[in-house]
Amino acid sequence: MKCPYCGNLEDKVVDSRESREGDVIRRRRECLKCERRFTSYERIDEIPYMVIKKDGRREPFDRQKVLAGLARACEKRPVPAAKLEAIVNAVEKYVQESRDRERSTQKIGELIMRRLKDLDKVAYVRFASVYLEFKDVTEFMSELKSLVKTTPPASRRRRGANGISA
Repeated sequence: MKCPYCGNLEDKVVDSRESREGDVIRRRRECLKCERRFTSYERIDEIPYMVIKKDGRREPFDRQKVLAGLARACEKRPVPAAKLEAIVNAVEKYVQESRDRERSTQKIGELIMRRLKDLDKVAYVRFASVYLEFKDVTEFMSELKSLVKTTPPASRRRRGANGISA
């Protein structure tokens, strides 16, 4: 560490302390030439995890953005917040496991849709309608039909003419 007073490159550490958050170390140093003291700070230089958008842009991964999208899809649905948090944790882990520190939003969206499909079909359809950008009702109906085919009959409720469960 170069002394800010005399430019000497040799010093000794007199005191070291971690910040309360534990992300910075403060060191008091003493120059071995001029014997003046100065403070240095050490922190990890983090490279953010990135997501590659459909149009090719790159953005930093935002955990809160994923959680907000899930919350919108699950609005007024009986989905516990802990389940949404688990999905976000899985997505974050998936992004962090990337060698290049980046993942496409397409792969992230597919991961979220698989999880939502198992968790809540209505939330899945809501999320898919935004994520898959259906061009018309036909595409939307096609997705609904494939969802109905994969749903076990026991979990589907039959409704009578008056809309009440039979």
